[in-house]
Amino acid sequence: MNSSFALSEPQHPALRSRFLSRWLNAKSTRMQELENITQLSLSPTVFGEILQNEMTQGANLAAAMRRTRNLVLSSLIVRDLTGLAKLNDIVTAISELADFVVKTHLQHLMTEMVALHGQPMGEESGEVQELIVLGMGKLGGHELNVSSDIDLIFCYYENGETLPGPGQRELSNHEFFSRLGKKLIAAISEITEDGFSFRVDMALRPNGNSGPLVASFSMVEDYFLVQGREWERYAWVKARAITGTANHIATLDKIIFPFVYRRYLDYGVIDSLRNMHHQIRAEVIRQETRHPDRGINVKLGRGGIREVEFLAQVFQLIRGGREAILRDRSTRQTLITLAEKGILDQQVVVQLMQAYTFLRDVEHRLQYLDDTQTHIFPAKLEDQHIVAQMMGYPNVAALNTILIPHMQFVAEQFDAIFKDKSDKQTEQLDAPNLSDPDAVETIELHLQSLGFQEAKAVAQRLASTWQSTKMQSLSDASQQKMTGLINQALTILSKQTEGQTETVPRLLDFLEQIARRSAYLSLLSEFPHALERLIRMMNASDWAAKFLSRHPILLDELLDESVLHQAPDWDAFSAELGQKLQQQDGDIEMQLDTLREMHHALLFRLLAQDLEGRLSVEHLADALSKLADIVVDAVIQAVWQSIPNRHRATPRFAVIAYGKLGGKELSYASDLDVIFLYDDEDQEAPALYAKLAQRFITWMTSHTSSGVLFDIDIALRPDGASGLMVSSVNSFERYQEKSAWLWEHQALTRARFCAGDLEIGAKFEQIRETVLRLPRDHEALKSEVISMRKKMREANVNRTDLFDLKHDHGGMIDIEFMVQYLVLRHAHDYPELTGNIGNIALLKRCGELSLIDSTLAQETANTYRVLRKYQHNIRLQGEEKARVQTEKVVQVILASEALWEVLFM
Repeated sequence: MNSSFALSEPQHPALRSRFLSRWLNAKSTRMQELENITQLSLSPTVFGEILQNEMTQGANLAAAMRRTRNLVLSSLIVRDLTGLAKLNDIVTAISELADFVVKTHLQHLMTEMVALHGQPMGEESGEVQELIVLGMGKLGGHELNVSSDIDLIFCYYENGETLPGPGQRELSNHEFFSRLGKKLIAAISEITEDGFSFRVDMALRPNGNSGPLVASFSMVEDYFLVQGREWERYAWVKARAITGTANHIATLDKIIFPFVYRRYLDYGVIDSLRNMHHQIRAEVIRQETRHPDRGINVKLGRGGIREVEFLAQVFQLIRGGREAILRDRSTRQTLITLAEKGILDQQVVVQLMQAYTFLRDVEHRLQYLDDTQTHIFPAKLEDQHIVAQMMGYPNVAALNTILIPHMQFVAEQFDAIFKDKSDKQTEQLDAPNLSDPDAVETIELHLQSLGFQEAKAVAQRLASTWQSTKMQSLSDASQQKMTGLINQALTILSKQTEGQTETVPRLLDFLEQIARRSAYLSLLSEFPHALERLIRMMNASDWAAKFLSRHPILLDELLDESVLHQAPDWDAFSAELGQKLQQQDGDIEMQLDTLREMHHALLFRLLAQDLEGRLSVEHLADALSKLADIVVDAVIQAVWQSIPNRHRATPRFAVIAYGKLGGKELSYASDLDVIFLYDDEDQEAPALYAKLAQRFITWMTSHTSSGVLFDIDIALRPDGASGLMVSSVNSFERYQEKSAWLWEHQALTRARFCAGDLEIGAKFEQIRETVLRLPRDHEALKSEVISMRKKMREANVNRTDLFDLKHDHGGMIDIEFMVQYLVLRHAHDYPELTGNIGNIALLKRCGELSLIDSTLAQETANTYRVLRKYQHNIRLQGEEKARVQTEKVVQVILASEALWEVLFM
């Protein structure tokens, strides 16, 4: 024993437990038994040996199991109070003992029942049925108390009847398992001269104590669909099958999962858990009022164990549908995961874990006194003193100097998440008045008091929105939330000096879009800073407003500003995307949603950084192109796995990017111009890679509940619309050298390997350089480039007084054509021009090589940069045509116009 004195001495710390003292005094041999077991590492094997030893001495199973439990509990008390074990050792051992008790008794009772009635069989499957015992609560999380009851639920897979033999009586499966369940409860919980094994609580089953004792899977599923309540989701997070075959457990998990977890981020659960907590606290207060002499409740009191559990589980319910790692049943492991993912601050989690461990240790010592399921400090001062000493403190006052700060910290963290935001006294519009004919005047006066510049126009829009069918059909609770959100938003908008009139319609369109999604309303209600960021983004960009309206799931990204502004970790993003797609292999619908959700989330972060001026247009385009590259590669790998009869583990297939993606100049809503190459001699290769290309396009362009990824354009493939969807590397090379039109060589200046097989990528780059360096007749080249540019201009005539940044003379396409011309004319002599480094860098390189005037090259590069920025800002406002007042660019385009004169006139 790791103690300064032996267990036999009266001062031994474990003997402060009255339960342990009584148990030892009842039988002289128990002291030695206890010392023997305390040297062992407790496990189901050890439990089995103890049980077998008791039965060898003549005890029946029920008596032997109770004696085993008492010996194990006594050992845990000794280990805990002498420092031989930590909290994890205690809760794990008692949880494993509960599992052992359930499994052992069930196996014995099942044998008896089958002997009387035959095997229960599935009506449709014809398979033998079994009772699946679910451990709930702390048992489900392997965090049971030493004197806790065990929360159980009984299920079975399928209805049917038993298959009776001679002398056996047939029963329905439901009756069979009901009887079996009653016997199991009695075997575990009936009090005999040896005590009990565990108290059993069945109240968490469907319909509670008024419901049937056992339920078939179909009954459970129907209950979840029709009657399942919000608090039951909280309970079923912990559900763990103690018995049952793997395939039946997996089937049950598929029924439980959609009830517990939402595929979207479920912030509505905060309000539900808050209400549940209020009910618990109200009951505690009632008990405290009736029994004022009672001490601190370390479980249900303010800052107690339950609040730590709520803090962990609220994030499980919010995010668990999208992040499998948060579905762990252990409170402690969930807290660790929340810190690792940055959802909770690392130091906060450290302190929460310290508080939780301390509170659980106190709870155990309260229970060690008399083996009772209590969480409240006893009324007797003498007993309080014993608990303090078991915790290692001289008295209760000394214990409270540690206990109370722990509980205060838990309460503060709990309030930070669960404090009812509606408690704040803010001036609100009266929701019913918004539907009145005179509402516009009332709202207008209110807006004027807030300082709105266009109060009348805003008031009319507000009244119109509120009177819409969608708003009027909302529940009272949702209308109340919506009213609160609108008022908060108006207060925020009133402090903005610009864009109020434009931002209000954008925001109201968005709120109408999410009106029936209470989770999104809850998110914005619970986290006012997210609403502020939302309004800032909508004020800055109409495109951002529409993007959020299409993808409101991205609201979650607004919660943490530090994460929102982090530079992308491309390797981590790529690894996470690949891992998720691999885990979802076979579930194409889920894979499509994962691709879209992860792409949209990262794009949204880039958008937020862009709107706050943290990214230049060039850096943004690089990031968006990198994001597209990763998604393209991930889709190729995932699609290949979905193709039957594939002859290789990885495809000899590559995607080549042209246009904006090829030049790494991608914008938010750009199409992807691509072609597909393969290098595979297998006779089935052309058909397989054609299928891969077709499915790739489908995966990228399909509209799902999570939106669309990219539109794909494959018009630049060899022979265009009449050509094959995929080309071998050799045929592509022949085409480029012998059959391609000049404009296809122009396009090649902005082409690059994007994703797929690296060897094909290297071969493509070799082909590209060879083709770009072919000797060309300079006059013929100039004539063809001018002719092509003329055709494009005629196809995009600008009939306005505005300057078209893209198509007008001196604009972006002129500059791109000039760069392409310079590359095709001079690459034969200057191989450094074949680098795909973008138009700005290539212009500067031509200047450095004295192919054009260096000053003019620099000025034209600056022109391109300015025009791109103008175009980008216009796109952010949702405009399809990038046009500006001519006077804004007349000086800017002087350089590009001059360079055109030099090259082509």
